[in-house]
Amino acid sequence: MTEALHRRPRPRLHPHLHEAHWPPGVPQDAVPVRETLPQRLARVVAGRPDKAAIVYGGATLTYATLWRRIEALAGWMCESAGVQPGDRVLVIGQNAPQWVVACQAVLRAGAVALPVNPMCKREEIAFLADNGGARVAIAAQELLPQLRPLLGDGSGQVAQAAVWCYAEAIDAGSDEGRTLPDWVHAAPAALGDARLTGFEAAISEGLAPPPLPADPDALALLPYTSGTTGQPKGCRHTHATLLASLTASAAWKPVTCDSVVLTVAPLFHMLGLQNGQHLPLIQGATTVMLPRWDARAAGALMERHRVTAWSAPPAMVLDLFAHPDTAGRDLSSLSLLSGGGAAMPDAVAAMLRERYGIVYQEAYGLTETASFLHANPPQRCKRQCLGVPTQGVDSRIVDPVTLDELPPGEVGELVTHAPQVMLGYWRAPEADAASFITLDGQRFLRTGDLACMDEDGYFFLRDRLKRMINVSGYKVWPAEVESLMYAHPAVHEACVIALPDAQQGESVKALLVLKPGAEATLSPADVIAWCREHMAVYKAPRQVEFVASLPKSGTGKILWRELQDAHTHAAAAAGAAAHRSSPTVTPENAP
Repeated sequence: MTEALHRRPRPRLHPHLHEAHWPPGVPQDAVPVRETLPQRLARVVAGRPDKAAIVYGGATLTYATLWRRIEALAGWMCESAGVQPGDRVLVIGQNAPQWVVACQAVLRAGAVALPVNPMCKREEIAFLADNGGARVAIAAQELLPQLRPLLGDGSGQVAQAAVWCYAEAIDAGSDEGRTLPDWVHAAPAALGDARLTGFEAAISEGLAPPPLPADPDALALLPYTSGTTGQPKGCRHTHATLLASLTASAAWKPVTCDSVVLTVAPLFHMLGLQNGQHLPLIQGATTVMLPRWDARAAGALMERHRVTAWSAPPAMVLDLFAHPDTAGRDLSSLSLLSGGGAAMPDAVAAMLRERYGIVYQEAYGLTETASFLHANPPQRCKRQCLGVPTQGVDSRIVDPVTLDELPPGEVGELVTHAPQVMLGYWRAPEADAASFITLDGQRFLRTGDLACMDEDGYFFLRDRLKRMINVSGYKVWPAEVESLMYAHPAVHEACVIALPDAQQGESVKALLVLKPGAEATLSPADVIAWCREHMAVYKAPRQVEFVASLPKSGTGKILWRELQDAHTHAAAAAGAAAHRSSPTVTPENAP
């Protein structure tokens, strides 16, 4: 590292401001037990084997049954698929009990779970499998068209896969089962390939797994975050980093063995994986799960199963409480509503508090920090706020250039040192060098978020140091989208920017210079359709504009900031004009 990345120890400016607002009863020094996630889950199973672990489509899976399936699938991976400790196993599909079994079986085998967004296209999945070195995959059957081309002869490609069928996990005759989408009810697909094994067939082999993995510092999870320079990067998380985040999260929320947790955030995403899967499992709670977001179904499940806790991005919360069915439902059991990824609008937060007595607990975390890092004290939440550092977290606002700590009120980069911070990126030493600094002898992660801290020690997001678009909590890096768009035969130059979006927070817009003659035969809608075929739908631009040229610097770099600022100002002006021309909404005429 350069000299600029190391600072001599110096007194902290205001290290303990937030402690005055620490939640009553929450220990400030909660330290997770030194164990692995399978060891922790085994203890939970032994203590409450008959407790409902997962409710899905009208069917209930007890902890004992869940554990038997995890053990059997881990045995199949080790004995039949040749998985060794430390191997990466790709897991991909919509939310389902099989997803949980697959992820936990990978950990039980001493291997590393590589969760993948099921919206990814074949090229994206192929990159992740190749970069992560995944030799085995566990996937939902609708992804077979994307999976089959990845199957190779064992030399550097996915050699074997287990394939699940959602219908095998539901009670199709129950009210909850009947209302699930048709694709959940689809019969098991014909595999017709020796390299493919049915999920239930793999479990039915009844093969025994190896002894429980016992090293908390062993690699456990390799989630990928989109890359600032075009390629996603894997975040190396151990059992210890994951449990550090979970221990703090359980203390702040709290989720206990008596909790009923609604899981609808995607399980491949850190919000769903940690809050919707790991947290309820290690606490012995009951998870009520939906395959994907459906506001009406979510409200019905919350009422029927007396859901007590739900972690969700603001977009889902907005959708639920805007649904006409929600007003008539009894949601009085819901005592914990938390989330992050985008700011909760003040008007919605006020409605939740006044109409339902619910305080939305905004929190802050990254894939690099295993989700949970900051949280708002429940007794003193601040709106549109990143909260305060939780147990063991040292977060600071520093000058992005000098790395000097800044006083309250000044905007700088948020950097953090915490036990849940990843080890580093997967096989990306240049990214590690750019993302980690040393302050006062400690290793800090540069978040890339520009923030400030107030006089109470609360943190507030102000901007981003790096180019990033937040689409309903999903990170979209413009460079990655641009890189993918250059594969279109008509695209000469591309610049991707963010637009404000009332539902998603932000959406993606692409400004394109086409090759000569292409505009005569190509429309923006054609480009959007092509993007949806070649990249995950949340990455695909919702708007495309053809332009004659893009502004460039003297060195030929596209001036994306200039374009971003111009569109941001135009959107703000249009919003202000619309507000001035719209009628005032009063309680009498409010919808």
